[in-house]
Amino acid sequence: MRLLVVSQYFAPEVGAPQGRLGAIVRELVRAGHQVEVLTGFPNYPTGRIFSSYRARPYCREIREGIPVHRVWLYPAMGAGVKRVLNYASFALAASVGLVKARRPDYLFVESPPLSSALPALLARALWKVPFIFNVSDLWPDTARELGVLKDGRLLGMVEQFERAVYQKAAYVNAVTEGIRTALIETKGVSRERVLFLPNGVDTEVYRPAEPDVLLARRLGLQDKKIVLYGGTHGYAHGLEYALHAARLLADEPDIHFLFLGDGSEKPSLTRLAHDLNLGNVTFLDPVPEREMVRFLSIALCGLVPQRDVPLFRGNRPAKMFSIMGCARPVVFAGRGEGATIVEQAGAGLVTTPEDAQSLVVAIQRLSRDPELAAILGRNGRKYVEERLSWRMNVRDWLAQLDERQRRHSRQTVTVGAS
Repeated sequence: MRLLVVSQYFAPEVGAPQGRLGAIVRELVRAGHQVEVLTGFPNYPTGRIFSSYRARPYCREIREGIPVHRVWLYPAMGAGVKRVLNYASFALAASVGLVKARRPDYLFVESPPLSSALPALLARALWKVPFIFNVSDLWPDTARELGVLKDGRLLGMVEQFERAVYQKAAYVNAVTEGIRTALIETKGVSRERVLFLPNGVDTEVYRPAEPDVLLARRLGLQDKKIVLYGGTHGYAHGLEYALHAARLLADEPDIHFLFLGDGSEKPSLTRLAHDLNLGNVTFLDPVPEREMVRFLSIALCGLVPQRDVPLFRGNRPAKMFSIMGCARPVVFAGRGEGATIVEQAGAGLVTTPEDAQSLVVAIQRLSRDPELAAILGRNGRKYVEERLSWRMNVRDWLAQLDERQRRHSRQTVTVGAS
């Protein structure tokens, strides 16, 4: 099978979509399929195109043996008009950039942003190429919940476009049980057209490792019990509550919070840390995916917070599986599907979202009971090995797709015979 993956975000950018798609592509190739990628010039999360990609409208490169076609887009971060231009520019440029790739059997389209479906709709209309729409977050629902989009004409237009995308897609792919349920029960997508490819982890990359003493020393964090957050610093994560937890733990100098990443909220978070005079917090720039293993090796636990928004209860953040793969306990500040997995796996502690004191209690418990932390870490590693390795997830997804295609072929033959 030949697939063209269409995504606004891709490596060398660092983030959840980039890591997820990179893993999926690698496993598809490993399973014997041909894959190309159509994406934008890397600019996330800084909102600036990486220096080596500037001053050209298009480039082609090979990453890990995979052809990657990159098109220009208007770089931006945060919300507002600039972000709209960012999404629209990629959708238009990718629609033109389709001609650079070989004709695929399927387009595999990553959402959000919802606008990335535009080149897929074009390919379907002009070249009769079907597409699989991969829904990793329900937009515009999330935008409405977070107040990014208000009820009105604009939201109505976006929802109308969303319905058209779901209707035209050959298959709609869900990354969580919550999204799968919403697609069938509230979005009107027939069960036959819904596939399931949950977030997973590369268990060969994310694996237990001896503490990287040299890294801890370089950071000045030797002998510290590190609470690690690695990922996008966005509004949806409610990281200010982690800073308030750090303030409450200021009289326990062996506990230190380490934030790795970037995002629209990072400037306000660093200002808050300064205003609170937090000496037990360090902010660092994003690191490549494989570097995260070194940081997790020196961590007491990994932090996975999210805001207390009903829609987020259907989420299972990818970063929690990386933490589990490295046999570190997860401190999950949230409700719903992600919290349930942590509890079922015995892989960490679940706390009340948007509650600094609840975070403090969980962190203190792990800090004071290293045996418990070790047990939770081992449980998490065992869980992802048995249920959530990317190799297992992608092979299962391919089996789903093959079964649906066979069923569709039988139905077509039956209709034709009658």
